[in-house]
Order: sequence, then structure tokens, then C-alpha cells
Amino acid sequence: MNTAFKSPVEIAKGACASSKAKSSWSIPQMIIMGTLAGAYIAFAGFLATVVSQDLATYVGVGMGKFITGAVFSTGLMLVVIAGGELFTGNCMMVLGSFAGCQPFRGVARNWFWVYVANFLGSVLVALLIYYSGLWRGAVGVNALKIAAGKMSIPFMEGFFRGILCNWIVVLAVWMSMAAVDVAGKIWAIFFPIMAFVASGFEHSIANMYFMTMGMLVKGSEAVATASGLPAEKLASVGIGGFFQNLIPVTLGNMVGGILFVAVFYYLVFQKKLEDLQ
Repeated sequence: MNTAFKSPVEIAKGACASSKAKSSWSIPQMIIMGTLAGAYIAFAGFLATVVSQDLATYVGVGMGKFITGAVFSTGLMLVVIAGGELFTGNCMMVLGSFAGCQPFRGVARNWFWVYVANFLGSVLVALLIYYSGLWRGAVGVNALKIAAGKMSIPFMEGFFRGILCNWIVVLAVWMSMAAVDVAGKIWAIFFPIMAFVASGFEHSIANMYFMTMGMLVKGSEAVATASGLPAEKLASVGIGGFFQNLIPVTLGNMVGGILFVAVFYYLVFQKKLEDLQ
């Protein structure tokens, strides 16, 4: 074994063991850990909103996206290192079912409760931030613009952006499992997460926060007016727009994580995973 980092086949074996452990967790455990993960991603979402409010004016659009993605990577660092259950990362769990480590019903059970809990954590932080008043001014305007942009994405574009996003996000989790120390995990997470945000891909759990926050600040007449959004785009910020984005992005995230990571690596390492059954 390489002492600096684990090899891909060692990661695959570790992913199978992790999948088996996650499938055996109780519902309260999954709800608590899922709520924490949703909250951690929401904290990163608010940080990205604060940082990006006027960034492009000073450093340009491209560099602004890079810096926004860089700070957003804090969210997955918190999930992986502090501990949390994130639906998008857990799309990797099917690797354990393919390898025969546990039945798929355990994976589906985890996905359901973790997804619900991620939503709870995202909304909780959005409400805490809203009542804190920290969104007033340019931050709130930026939050509304971000939400309006996401809620205006056509269904199929959201689906494909979701695929691209979670292919990279699950690889970030995969690479973090290769690291044998905290510093290695941080760097393994930083670059992929920065890349997905800077590229404009769509993450379902992050969007739970961004869109909830947008709907909350939309109630401020000052923010709505200052945003300068056209009436039709402003009207998209609501429950209908929320699901118009969340459904295709969630489906895309599942395809990205399951097909392009779990399935592909299982096909490569199938023989080496047989002894885990």
C-alpha cells in the first residue's frame, strides 16, 4: 500500500465498506447527519453569496467564478472531515450493492432519509441567515439573482448540468478517501468543488439553500427593486421554480454520481471486489 495515498482499487474497497456501514445506520442517525451536511453546504452557499456579490467588478468574471468556487469548497470539507451525510456524495453507495456488500434497499433507504435531512439542514440555515439580517443590501440582491437564475434554467439544461456536477462532486469524495491525512483531504476536495462551481454546474443540495434564500429575500421590496430583474424572471422565484430546478438537477446528480463513478469503477475493479462479498 502506498503510504502517501490509497490506490483507486483501495478506494473502491473502502467505498464498499462505507456503503455497508451507511446502510445500517438508524433513521435518527441519518436524519441528524443529513441535517448537518445540508447545513454545512448552506453555510458554504451563503459564504459564496457574500464573496461573489461584487467580485466580478474588481477581478473579472472568470476569476470571480474561480474565487467563488474556492470558498464554496468549504462545504464539502465540513461534510467529509467534521462528518455528515450528503445525498450527492452517497450516490457512490451503489458500488457496494454492485459488489454484493449489501442489498440495494439499504442504499435506497439511506438516500431517502439523507435527502430529506439535507433539505431540512439547508432550510434551517437559510432561515437562520434570513432572521439574522445579514442578507440586507447587496448580499440579498445577489441571493435573489442567484435563485432567479437557477429557477429559470430549462429542464434538460438543469438535468445535464446536474450530471456534470455530481460526476465531479463524487470524484471529490472519492479522492478524499485516497488521502491519509486531513491536509490531503482538503486539497482533494478543493479542486473538484472549485471546478464545478466555477463551471456553472448544478448541485441539488446547494440549490435547496440558494433557492430557499432567494424566496425569503424576495419578500423585501428594496431587494426586489435593487435586483433589476425583469418581471418574468422575478416571478420564477417561487415554489414552482424551486421544483423546476430541483427535480431535473437531482435526477442529473444521480446519473452523474452513479453512472460515471460507481458503475464505471465497479466495471474496472469487479474482480478485485469479489472477495468483499
